[in-house]
Amino acid sequence: MDSVNATSREALESKVLESSIASATQGVLGFQQSDGHWVFELEADATIPAEYILLRHHLGEPVDAQLEAKIGNYLRRIQGAHGGWPLVHDGPLDMSASVKAYFALKMIGDSVDAPHMVRAREAIHAHGGAVNSNVFTRFTLAMFGVLTWRAVPVLPVEITLLPFWFPFHINKISYWARTTMVPLLVLAALKPRAKNPKGVGIDELFLGDPRSIGMTAKAPHQSMAWFLLFRALDTILRVVEPMFPKRLRQRAIDAALAFTEERLNGEDGMGAIYPPMANIVMMYDALGKDENYPPRATTRRGLDKLLVIGDDEAYCQPCVSPIWDTTLTAHALLEAGGDKAVPAAKQGLDWLIPKQELEVKGDWAVKRPDVRPGGWAFQYNNAHYPDLDDTAVVVMSMDRMRREHGTAGYDAAIDRAREWIEGMQSDDGGWAAFDVNNFEYYLNNIPFSDHGALLDPPTEDVTARCISMLGQLGETEKTSKHVADGVAYLRKTQHPEGSWYGRWGMNFIYGTWSVLCALNMAGIRHDDPMMRKAANWLASIQNKDGGWGEDAVSYRLDYKGWEAAPSTASQTAWALLALMAAGEVDHPAVARGVEYLIATQNQKGLWDESRYTATGFPRVFYLRYHGYAKFFPLWALARYRNLRSTNSRVVGVGM
Repeated sequence: MDSVNATSREALESKVLESSIASATQGVLGFQQSDGHWVFELEADATIPAEYILLRHHLGEPVDAQLEAKIGNYLRRIQGAHGGWPLVHDGPLDMSASVKAYFALKMIGDSVDAPHMVRAREAIHAHGGAVNSNVFTRFTLAMFGVLTWRAVPVLPVEITLLPFWFPFHINKISYWARTTMVPLLVLAALKPRAKNPKGVGIDELFLGDPRSIGMTAKAPHQSMAWFLLFRALDTILRVVEPMFPKRLRQRAIDAALAFTEERLNGEDGMGAIYPPMANIVMMYDALGKDENYPPRATTRRGLDKLLVIGDDEAYCQPCVSPIWDTTLTAHALLEAGGDKAVPAAKQGLDWLIPKQELEVKGDWAVKRPDVRPGGWAFQYNNAHYPDLDDTAVVVMSMDRMRREHGTAGYDAAIDRAREWIEGMQSDDGGWAAFDVNNFEYYLNNIPFSDHGALLDPPTEDVTARCISMLGQLGETEKTSKHVADGVAYLRKTQHPEGSWYGRWGMNFIYGTWSVLCALNMAGIRHDDPMMRKAANWLASIQNKDGGWGEDAVSYRLDYKGWEAAPSTASQTAWALLALMAAGEVDHPAVARGVEYLIATQNQKGLWDESRYTATGFPRVFYLRYHGYAKFFPLWALARYRNLRSTNSRVVGVGM
């Protein structure tokens, strides 16, 4: 009788699981664009929407009252209970986000006596006032005349003329810092004043006279010795910069313009991210180029393409993520299988083929001049800045399609991408996101780098993704030096409790998922102590409701490991995929995690997720991918079903 009951219960559970997968598949398919790709909203904090408002007023553009009202609604809604604005949902007050959000709302027309503005001002005062804003915010405030230029680091545009052997060079910092800094160098040289037709200021956010404020204090991540050295250099430059020959300065500005205009990238913008695009528009304005000047006009249109405008609210995305969204959705659909899912995945992968960059040798080629291009970018177009994470994930999805469904047409793209990724391995065995051997850590001590995100060194999650790709293509630790060196890198970066750091997803759950997938694919035995420790750690941090969650505070400088948070669908899916990659499909924690996902699925077959589970820059900038709560849970549920129906219970793909 018990065996009959158990069989009936198992059949019911199987039916519920199948229904959940079918519903989620249908939900994801509903977001596919007409040409086959997927692109979901990419939301950050209040900073970018506020900067968009401030940019319009900096340029003196005609007021779009309807758009400003919608952005105002958005900013008011995401204001924290503490009165300021956080970097993540339910996070603590962030000074720079709060200052910019307050400034933008005041610019829109909110009264300083309105309750939400009073609460914001009191919260900012309670945290020491706007003097504690970061360097990027200070540059904005200097251009609006709130602060003087003494409050920002000296950034001589002559930096663009320095030789590569010099300790600071534009190609020794990350792509995002490089593209942001080059037009900012011109702005720092010209010191323009924002048009600001309404004459709005925010002196009331400071506890003293803002025009008396000097340089920023040492950031927590900075070494006192290095900081003092660079502060001394800043002091010297502040004295001698006005004496630089005008001809040299013009030559440097011309070099910055040449760098920029080679990478303008049409309406997708230089670097295809908001900060450099906004800086470029302001740079051309400072150079006297009006709104009809083609490079300025094209870049300005690109900024508007980042807007998400709803019926009542609007916000500006930091960038868009179509390559990432399309390839991850394809993975989930291939796992789900079926007459609708597989053809849709193929349509998405076919859309990706011409997006591969095969011609332009981007900035990465400075350190790898003999490597042929072959990567994919994150955005629609970003030829100078493909990334290894996207490329590895695209390759794995295409390889899976050709292996499991006999689909032709992907071989050349896969071979070229593999060649590029192998050529981009750093000397320590790891892989970075966009660059190679970016080990100039001392540069994080310059005054400009108070955010601590100036570099793009190798990381565990991207390294894992590249190993997963090579492993799926047939390489193992024993047959490939690339894989062996990568696995050695992962062995030495595992934390004592068993986790791995996640640079681009939050945080140790994401990193551990990435690495366990890679180790499984590279041929590491499931009973290897490294894998056992990681799997046991993941099971130990499961929440009581059966899900997994992790808070952004886990990125703290004084490392304390994973930090508990309410369960989310995406983080639960990562944990499940990780445990299954480690051979734990029958672990009770996996069954509880699957039950959590099924129980929290909404009527549309998807999942609601307000918490941020991705990372732009640790401690500085976080992301909420609206697609993560759609395709990752589907992927995990389908993987669970598929493994339970096999005898081997071994994941045979890299993700």
